Amino acid sequence: MPARLQHPYLLLVLTTLFWSGNMVIGRAIRDQVPPLSLAFWRWAIALTLVLPLALPHLRTQWPLLRRGYKAVVILGLLGVGGYNTLAYIALQYTPATNAVLLNSFIPIATITLSWIFLKKHLRAVESFGVLLSFIGVTTIVCRGDVETLARLSLNVGDLWMLAAVFTWALYTIGLQWRPAGVHPMLLLAAFTMVGLLALTPAYAWEIVQGKTIHVSAGVLTGIAYTGVFPGFLGYVFYNRAVAEVGASKASLFIHLMPVFGTLLSAIFLEEVPQLYHYAGIALIFAGIYLTTTALPQAKTA
Repeated sequence: MPARLQHPYLLLVLTTLFWSGNMVIGRAIRDQVPPLSLAFWRWAIALTLVLPLALPHLRTQWPLLRRGYKAVVILGLLGVGGYNTLAYIALQYTPATNAVLLNSFIPIATITLSWIFLKKHLRAVESFGVLLSFIGVTTIVCRGDVETLARLSLNVGDLWMLAAVFTWALYTIGLQWRPAGVHPMLLLAAFTMVGLLALTPAYAWEIVQGKTIHVSAGVLTGIAYTGVFPGFLGYVFYNRAVAEVGASKASLFIHLMPVFGTLLSAIFLEEVPQLYHYAGIALIFAGIYLTTTALPQAKTA
């Protein structure tokens, strides 16, 4: 990849774009693809893509991988086996509005857990940036009407989504303990193997319950997308960016998901953006700007 395309913030923007599409597809095909099936095949596709890039490093780096097996297992369970599976289950029960809003708590959850476990703090201007960005998210989700927020009620899907939020926050801050010196492709392959091993019995249980995939061209395309873009490329980009800018700043880019959701809806569903969309997008970008440029010399984990 050319150096100009490896800037961590660009990688985070692309990752968020891929994950926005993942949420849209997860909700769109929920009646044709059960959640555990979608999670399993997403990661099976991602593993197929990463293995050719990982295997050349296995012989020389196996000792490093083996010594760090505890971190590999935990991160694989959280980031691969956990977050997306919980999110797909949530999307079976909760509307996209609730899911997007709850997903936007990831930066706050990450910063909170970083403070609890790592004693890391954001400076005042960075904290203000996080708050400003979250207000922008809320503006979009509530369609510019705060009463919409008051009318939102938690259901079982929202509880699944909250579990997904804290799972991803733990994965993000846990990346700093990944085995040093292991090639990113080998590490991603290891995470994916762990996640798939955990998902296999759950996937089998789902099949036994009679919940199977209703195969069609659209469904297969949707599953392929989840494996190639949010599954493979998204995790490659996110892991690299977290290593460079830290967990708290990287997680802030999750706030871009409503922005991309608005743009994707305008492009594919011909939904015309309203004034509140533009206001929310402006607040989100202002918050990200403050948090990522106020103190460029400091790495906030």
